[in-house]
Amino acid sequence: MTVLAVALVAGVLVFAVVRPRKLPEIVAAAPAAVVVLATGLVTPTAAWDEVSEMAPTVGFLAAILVLAHLADAMGVFTWIAGRLRRGARGDPKRLLTLVFGAAALTTAVLSLDATVVLLTPAVIATARSLRMDPRPHSYATAHLSNTASTLLPVSNLTNLIAFSATGLTFLHFTAVMALPWAVAIVVELVLFRVFFRRHLVRPEAEPEPKHDPPAPAAALSIIAATLLGFAVSGFVGVAPAWVAAAGAIVLGVVALRDGRTSMGRIVYSIDVWFCGFVLILGVVVAGVANGPIGEWIGTRLPTDTSFTALLTMAVVAAVAANLVNNLPATLLLLAALGPHAPTGLVLAMLLGVNLGPNLTYVGSLAIMLWRRVAARAGSPADLRTFTILALVTTPLTLLAAVGALWACEYLSTARG
Repeated sequence: MTVLAVALVAGVLVFAVVRPRKLPEIVAAAPAAVVVLATGLVTPTAAWDEVSEMAPTVGFLAAILVLAHLADAMGVFTWIAGRLRRGARGDPKRLLTLVFGAAALTTAVLSLDATVVLLTPAVIATARSLRMDPRPHSYATAHLSNTASTLLPVSNLTNLIAFSATGLTFLHFTAVMALPWAVAIVVELVLFRVFFRRHLVRPEAEPEPKHDPPAPAAALSIIAATLLGFAVSGFVGVAPAWVAAAGAIVLGVVALRDGRTSMGRIVYSIDVWFCGFVLILGVVVAGVANGPIGEWIGTRLPTDTSFTALLTMAVVAAVAANLVNNLPATLLLLAALGPHAPTGLVLAMLLGVNLGPNLTYVGSLAIMLWRRVAARAGSPADLRTFTILALVTTPLTLLAAVGALWACEYLSTARG
């Protein structure tokens, strides 16, 4: 039965990576969930509990996908591209730094999907308009979609899934993860500057001047208010999904009023099939997590919050993310850690499943999606470049982030 559970998870993930005939991931996940239930790997009660636990997370995902679409429709990413173009001043190194900043904030506030789907094409187009090599900037959005997704509970699906297990409030989570987030981004920026030094050469010809689009004040204000709502939601007992939904509704009314989108496009942006896939995937992974493999992993994970323990947890999570993708890895490791795991270990696990996927094409759904988006934008990924860059950056950023997390844990304990 254990072999069957592993085979089902592997089959779903392979299908998600290959996506034959561009079929949605749920085409493989739904039958796998039926098999899991039919064979008794997961009981109907356990499956219902899994779906109920994942429902708020999936609801947030749907709301944030709509919010990102509406931000794009209102011109937020066109405005960002204009600011990047002006701020670069013809210097590709300066542009790379600005792209890091834009990607980090976009990922943190609007989630990694917005960075991959909406910011990547804008960044590639901006680099081309400045007669610069778009590759360093495109790879930056790919890496930052993972590296910068550790700041807020709402920045990544993995964070949302693990948020309740941390026992922290929204603001406390953000405060603890702020230093690892900043350190990882700075380290990665330095490594990018060195790795792409031959590509970051100022072009000889000056770009043609372009008029910068005006700032979409209404959209930016609503997004800022939504972010503020996330921050205070924990104090009033409101789930982040409701805050995201409220922000999407208000911005949707404005966008529809201004003729920037349509109800059909808004509904399409929800990506119902992908949301269903995420919901069902938890049931499929439970077949492994609740069996001997989950128990075996649980007995070998660290139990304290020393630097060695945090680093071990992060490395295990990073390896798991690249073996089975970061979303199933999060579900599996949370189950293995159990409900009473130290907060530091849960956060170290998040660093592993968020930063670790930069190592391979299949580490996260974001990287898979980025490959398609970059290719459509005319700057396809190169496996050799991606792999060498990953081997240079991922271990060092993960080590730096874990060190920063340990420092936060150590200072917190010392003060206590």
